[in-house]
Amino acid sequence: MRLYGSRETIPVFFMRVKMKSAIIYKGPSLIDQKPIVVIATYSNRNKKTGHVVQTYILREDIHPLEASKTGEDYSICGDCPMRGEVTNDPERKQAKNRKCYVNLGQGVLIVWKAYKRGVYQTGDAAEVGRGRFVRVGTYGDPAAVPSHIWDNLLLECETWTAYTHQKPWRPDIAMQSADSIREAVEHWKNARRTFRVIKNLLDIDKTNEILCPASKEAGRRVQCTACKLCKGSSRAKSIAIVEH
Repeated sequence: MRLYGSRETIPVFFMRVKMKSAIIYKGPSLIDQKPIVVIATYSNRNKKTGHVVQTYILREDIHPLEASKTGEDYSICGDCPMRGEVTNDPERKQAKNRKCYVNLGQGVLIVWKAYKRGVYQTGDAAEVGRGRFVRVGTYGDPAAVPSHIWDNLLLECETWTAYTHQKPWRPDIAMQSADSIREAVEHWKNARRTFRVIKNLLDIDKTNEILCPASKEAGRRVQCTACKLCKGSSRAKSIAIVEH
């Protein structure tokens, strides 16, 4: 195979190497129009999810911990109640009473710093996702990003997981994050599947929900890559997980 304008012959196997990371969106947040960036990376280091394309939705111009502490993460998380409270306490590195399971000091910060060093290049989302398991919104709410970006990323992927706190947003793609049984019931009435954090196993609505199979309480029976239940278009019951 010969590249256009090149005298060199490139082996076919080289041309088929998949992209492992790319900037798939850079522009205004659909939540508040402030600058954000979406970076997709392929990794196998997460024991719960397995081999997966992680997508980080970040404030392009603000350190993730600072964005959390000052409330500027609204651009990427909207009104998610897990964000915590704005604080001026110099001893705190992030928002007060933050309950989000995403550790900002680990993967999120590593990716943001790498982005600032120029590690990632703009790439084709479809190429990154092709044949792979995709985690839509490893950090951040996918509703902050134009829908066509996700459509492109998921075009030829194997399957995906996705969650949103914005109401309603793409039930064909995302699970609706519900913060109470009352919220969940309203979504169920409108044929929207939910992902709900519960206090204990007794809180599960057994008619409409099942316990996350990858959770500790379920014995970690399966990784997310094999489970495939946390996508909006699945016909399975909604998912519940014990607070951790």
